[in-house]
Amino acid sequence: MTFNQKEKEKGLVRALITAFEGLEEVPKKADIEARAMQLAPLLGYDGDLRVAVEEAMIAIDTWMGAGVSLVDNEAYHDEEWVYKRDIEWTYSDAYEGYLKNEKWQPSLVQKLSDVGSKILGQLQDPTSEGSWNRRGLVIGHVQSGKTANYMGVIAKAADAGYKFIIVIAGIHNNLRKQTQERIDEGFIGRSSDPENRVAIGVGRNRDYPYPATLTNINEDFSKNTAAKSGWKINDFGKPIILVIKKNVRTLEALHNWLKELNAQGDGRISDVPMLLIDDEADNASINTNKEDISPTRTNAMIRRILGLFAKSCYVGYTATPFANIFINPDAYDDDARDELFPRDFIYSLDAPNTYFGPEKVFLDEDFSPDVLEDITDCEDYLPFSHKKVDTVVELPPSLYKALDQFIVARTIRNLRGHSSKHCSMMINVSRFVSIQQEVRNFISIRERRIREAVKANYMMPEEVSSRNQYMAALRYVFESEYSGCGFEWDQIKASLIGVFDNLRIFVVNSKSDEVLDFKKYERDGVGLTAIAIGGLSLSRGLTIEGLTVSYMYRNTRMYDTLMQMGRWFGYRPGFEDLCRVHLSEDSINWYSHIANASEELREQIRRMRRDGMSPKQFGLYVQSHPDRLLITAANKMRTGEKVVFNQNFTGTIKECTLLPVDSKVNTENETLIQEFWRSGFGRNTIETRKGWFIPDVDIDRISAFVTQFKVHAASDSLRSSVLDYLHAISERFPLGDVLLISKGDGNSSEFRLGAQQRSAKDAKARGWQLSRYRLASRGDEKLGLSDEQIAQAYEVAENDRNSKGKEPSDFHYRIVRNKPLLMIHILEPKETALEELRGQRVPAFGVSFPNGLFDTEIEVVANRVWVEQMYGSFDDDPDTEDDYDE
Repeated sequence: MTFNQKEKEKGLVRALITAFEGLEEVPKKADIEARAMQLAPLLGYDGDLRVAVEEAMIAIDTWMGAGVSLVDNEAYHDEEWVYKRDIEWTYSDAYEGYLKNEKWQPSLVQKLSDVGSKILGQLQDPTSEGSWNRRGLVIGHVQSGKTANYMGVIAKAADAGYKFIIVIAGIHNNLRKQTQERIDEGFIGRSSDPENRVAIGVGRNRDYPYPATLTNINEDFSKNTAAKSGWKINDFGKPIILVIKKNVRTLEALHNWLKELNAQGDGRISDVPMLLIDDEADNASINTNKEDISPTRTNAMIRRILGLFAKSCYVGYTATPFANIFINPDAYDDDARDELFPRDFIYSLDAPNTYFGPEKVFLDEDFSPDVLEDITDCEDYLPFSHKKVDTVVELPPSLYKALDQFIVARTIRNLRGHSSKHCSMMINVSRFVSIQQEVRNFISIRERRIREAVKANYMMPEEVSSRNQYMAALRYVFESEYSGCGFEWDQIKASLIGVFDNLRIFVVNSKSDEVLDFKKYERDGVGLTAIAIGGLSLSRGLTIEGLTVSYMYRNTRMYDTLMQMGRWFGYRPGFEDLCRVHLSEDSINWYSHIANASEELREQIRRMRRDGMSPKQFGLYVQSHPDRLLITAANKMRTGEKVVFNQNFTGTIKECTLLPVDSKVNTENETLIQEFWRSGFGRNTIETRKGWFIPDVDIDRISAFVTQFKVHAASDSLRSSVLDYLHAISERFPLGDVLLISKGDGNSSEFRLGAQQRSAKDAKARGWQLSRYRLASRGDEKLGLSDEQIAQAYEVAENDRNSKGKEPSDFHYRIVRNKPLLMIHILEPKETALEELRGQRVPAFGVSFPNGLFDTEIEVVANRVWVEQMYGSFDDDPDTEDDYDE
């Protein structure tokens, strides 16, 4: 498809969106197809209508909530200043028009604008007198449109009077370049490519008041580039924007330039309101040093730049806010000044309903089994722990299978009319550049052999082509993975050859001279078929267009690092069913755990907003969240240092998910369950659809059961913490509930629970680790609630836009129960290779805690051994990656 044809297709989609805008009900596909057939000849479009109809349908049915904010109510700030001033929204209107031209639905653009106005309202009015600085944080979702949001905020801030805007865009050149290109289109209005300074995006309107910039797609900020421009920031009638890399040298250069050329006699810039947007704010911006020594260099330089301005606002953007909330809100350094803690506001964005995110990929019981694939064979080829001098002898069969999936999926996308759209595969198996290059060599060889096989066989009879091993592998993938895609194998086979026309293999890291430049191919009217091989560069912020198949074998349990590796999150219009994500079982388990934790964190923001709590109170809660160790402790634990943490279990569930395989221990635990059921938990037993419920049990009896239950040695720390917390809340909650979860042959008269079957295929002699680190099934916490409580849970969920129309989550049920809950299970292992585990009944328990216990904490002393028992190792340290460029 030529560039002109693509523009005509975009025009048709815009026309279809406009034609159906404002209807109360979503139009049927047949109605959109009929209108498309009418409009296409009028707009001069004679291409395939399927993609235009599909994109219009998705846009028309896309909506987004307004999100929710926590603000410091004690600080004097009027967030209504945005609406009280008479502001001419030149840049903002141009940006919104640009989005509509890019096929965004008008109502979605309006929602984005409304949210942008709310965030702008949390900044200071730039016309305010005197000195001021504000600190805020915006929490988005991985690959969900954070850039679109902060570009809208930038445009509004420029209209309101912010004159100097800095965007810190990650730690890698390719991410900085990608961000510069987007800001060129959405705000600057000209390509910053020195060799092609043409009007683009918002700048196609001749009356557009182009902002100035001191950076371009090729050059980060430096003193030389600033000197060549001859500009000083207070010379500008229009705003100036810089897009810089989060690099100490770059930050130092900017700080020195500002101080030498633009500062007044007192060393501060008094007459220029400044906005600093810190993208991926959890990465490198955080001060990880102890409070009694100087801040880390990157953190200190950001603070020093802010300190040069008498009027400044700092807004961090991240999808993984855990580290940001751990910043000490009261920390101050005489040189670096105020810390970056978001003391003034935290804004949690809602993702659009079409977002393909962690909840869908890892928590959706209907969708997850289709998209997730467990890597079981990589350890023999590319083990988790390897060195850059190691030699790659061969790649695992599962990676070659993923390549076959990608080729078949691209073929299906072409048949669906997506040939002009990008389609990508991501391979992330090593942090070392040398290993990445070796992987590329093997993939190149394999791709060439498949291409030659397809070329020789795609027109041959099946009895001939099926004898070729590569063709047979492609057919196997189609029949096992994609047979419901709407096409038959003979159609797929005949179209395979088209995949290789624009297939390119890239190694993406800071030392590679290969550029994964989707824009270049778009300008040529080509849909790129890309295989991207890399490490950290693929894990932070870089958008991989049309990502369809992902293969990641990495060993990290740091929340933020792991979530940022999830490049597969985003939007998959028209090919969501084709996406495949290959991960180790351990990673699948941790992603599921993190997805739950992230959703609960967002839910707490909404709850705390309703209770009028401040960012500082939320920060104190997250600082004592039991999983904070995954973010803050790694750099300390490597030195063997013991760290004292306060932990808070409010609104969480703690479960023993690493279970003993000793039959004697398990038999004793089942006897303990029977004894407590018979005499310890009380006689008021109520039957449920899944076992029995015993209400209002003395909390001391629950504690006694937990104390006597024999847990796996690695779970002893968890049990101790649960007991400490039950004791800490016992005055407020003297009674709790007990759920005896039972399926199948349970018998209350014999005090015997029916066993729940669980896969134990990865169980080892040292213990049975439950899949996804979950013991209870979703919805178990609903058991035993009254009809009134269940109705209340539905009401709580309905008031939350993200839960609207869905079943309440366990968190919602936890809120309405409002007391501790002990859940007891018997598991029956299946699919296990462990002889001693077969036929066993394995007891386990979990305790969930009510919400609202923000002021209740317990103290934990942790060292590396404790952390590795609780969370696993920290062997894969992102800051030691070979492609990390500081």
